Amino acid sequence: MNRNAAALVFGVMAALIGASAHAEGVPAVRVDGVPADNSARNVRDRADAALTPGDQSSAPADVAITTEVRKAIVADPDLSVNAQNVKIITVGGVVTLRGPVKNAAEKASVAAKAQKIAGVTKVDNQIEIASE
Repeated sequence: MNRNAAALVFGVMAALIGASAHAEGVPAVRVDGVPADNSARNVRDRADAALTPGDQSSAPADVAITTEVRKAIVADPDLSVNAQNVKIITVGGVVTLRGPVKNAAEKASVAAKAQKIAGVTKVDNQIEIASE
């Protein structure tokens, strides 16, 4: 058996072993050793009342608001990567913010930046503090 065939066999075996471990209910584990489980968030996001990025309005004014909010958030070097990546959903001038941030100061900062954008009528701040 040549090297390419051996590498292929090894790769397939590794994939099968990994798949069987996952199939047996072994939870995925984050680097810090804590199980990676966001089932509760997934259930919450399936609720009819929960806005997700798919609910973003395609109206030009709402798209412009979302763009400007994102620019304002990303331009702040003091915000964590998580804070800079919160979900921003705009429908009818109402901006919904969702996702985790490091602390209450980041939560307030992101909401304040959204409120300052022209055309925003309300900010629904659903941001979660990661440690809670």
